[in-house]
Amino acid sequence: MATEHLPPTNGHRTPKQVETMKSQLPKPVQNQNCDIVIYDGRCKFCTKQVQRLHRLDGKNRLAFLSLHDAQVSVLLPDVTYEELMEQMYLVTSDGRVFAGAAAFRYLTRRLPKLWLAAPIMHIPFSLPLWQWAYRQVAKRRYKMGQVADPCEDGSCSLHFEDQVNSSKTRGPLVGSESVSEGRNSA
Repeated sequence: MATEHLPPTNGHRTPKQVETMKSQLPKPVQNQNCDIVIYDGRCKFCTKQVQRLHRLDGKNRLAFLSLHDAQVSVLLPDVTYEELMEQMYLVTSDGRVFAGAAAFRYLTRRLPKLWLAAPIMHIPFSLPLWQWAYRQVAKRRYKMGQVADPCEDGSCSLHFEDQVNSSKTRGPLVGSESVSEGRNSA
C-alpha cells in the first residue's frame, strides 16, 4: 500500500496527506491493551502533536482516537463534548482517565523518550501550573495550527471567536490528576 509521505512543494500538507497521516495512527481496535489518547482530530496542531507522540512511543503503548469518533462516548460517557474540546484525554488500559496536563504528565512516565521531562512535570504541587500552561496552548490551538499549516476549508477560523467568548464565560476546567478517581498520586 503506497502512502504519501512527502509534503507538497509549498511546504504544506494537502488535506489528503493529513488524512493519510491520521489513518496511520494506531486505533484502539488494533491493540486492546494500550492507553488511548483522545484528541481533536479536526485540529491540525493537535493532530501533529499526537503524530509526534506516536513517533515517541515506538512500542505501540498508545492508540489514538479523535474526539469526533462515536467510540469516544462509549469510553467517556460522563465527559461532555465541550470538555473534550477543551483538552486531550487519556484512558489507561486499566480504565483510569487523565485530562490535559495530567495526561501529558502520565505520558512522561509511560514513554521512555519523555522520561527527561518527568522530573520537572512531577515537581510537587506543580500540576496547577502545568494545567494553566496547557489551557493557554489549548485555547490557541486552532490559531497555532493555522499559522503552521493553514486550514484550506476555513474550519480553524470557526473557533477563534468561540474561544474568546468561551474563555470569558467558562468556569474552571477539569484539572484533577485523574478525572475518574479525583486526585491521585499518579
